[in-house]
Amino acid sequence: MERRVFRLNGFLVIGLLVLLTAAGAGVALPFLNADGGEVIIGVTAVVLAVILTIASTGFVVVNPNESQVVQFFGRYLGVIRTEGLQWTWPFTARRRVTLRVRNFETDRLKVSDADGNPVEIAAVVVWRVVDPAAAVFSVDDHIEYVAVQAETAVRHLATSYPYEAHDTGRSSLRDSSVVSEELTAELRERFERAGVEVLESRTTHLAYAPEIAQAMLARQQASAIVGARFQIVEGAVGMVSNALERLRAEHVVELDEERKAQMVANLLVVLCGDRAAQPVVNAGSLYS
Repeated sequence: MERRVFRLNGFLVIGLLVLLTAAGAGVALPFLNADGGEVIIGVTAVVLAVILTIASTGFVVVNPNESQVVQFFGRYLGVIRTEGLQWTWPFTARRRVTLRVRNFETDRLKVSDADGNPVEIAAVVVWRVVDPAAAVFSVDDHIEYVAVQAETAVRHLATSYPYEAHDTGRSSLRDSSVVSEELTAELRERFERAGVEVLESRTTHLAYAPEIAQAMLARQQASAIVGARFQIVEGAVGMVSNALERLRAEHVVELDEERKAQMVANLLVVLCGDRAAQPVVNAGSLYS
């Protein structure tokens, strides 16, 4: 668990050390010409040198958006977050941990989706350290841990959804909002033990693998054509039904069932055909 370690402002400690040096000099100088004064001055100088040397090991510089994890001969003491020149316990080891927001983008990973189709997927993760102690002591290297766990989560996500959802109500990898939310939730659970917070994650690349890309493109084109034809037929049926209903309601012409069927067939050919219809003028009667 993160806790605050004892610290003092570094400039305040420097001022105290200057005053201590001045006080030591003031004590030793009166003995300069006295008998045995050299011994007193030497002892005072040695004591001051030892004190200054020991005190100097406690200075540490903390940059903005950084922290220092402090250990004393292997024992965890706490964390310093206050920026500037600080002073803490002497003979302690400090490890710098940045608290800045960082980005990690995975390589293009080749995995099989939920339908077994090989796809290529990549994602970017925005993260930062919120618990420096956990980042240092819970894992060997929190940066490498983020990279490995991010790629693992992306692979797991790709195998949980199909590339395209052919069934109504089924999510797919192309649903960016759903995929991003689930990826972020999984990454937060994985990174929590390392003291890392996930701010955002999104897929940056998604495509079929090259060996099946052409076949899947043809499948997508066929699906698009079928969907377009379905809409055309639905619209044509509605137009034909409306035409027959208006002809009957306005008593324009009376048609038997056979002529209705022929008219419906002609209208559907005109409305659903790929090419413009060629008009044919009937010089005879309606039945010849």
